Amino acid sequence: MRLGEIVFSAAGRDKDRYYVVVAVEEDRKVRVADGEFKSIKNAKLKNIKHVKSSGVVLEKIAQKLIDGDQVFDTEIRSALRSYNEGVKN
Repeated sequence: MRLGEIVFSAAGRDKDRYYVVVAVEEDRKVRVADGEFKSIKNAKLKNIKHVKSSGVVLEKIAQKLIDGDQVFDTEIRSALRSYNEGVKN
């Protein structure tokens, strides 16, 4: 899992939702946010085995997270909306 990567929740109450990885924890867990239900400030902690990678990394958001720059929930929401529209088409 990488920062800025789009993942699909495969288990839990939030099953079948897309998120962006905003932090990678040491004990095989990641913090994910979707900018709507889970903001960056209140990112959800998920076990790596409960999410599936889409193989897509949002480079602009990833670079901001690496540099320590502020990432807004609207950026994440917009990126996930664009990704979802591309997946459906």
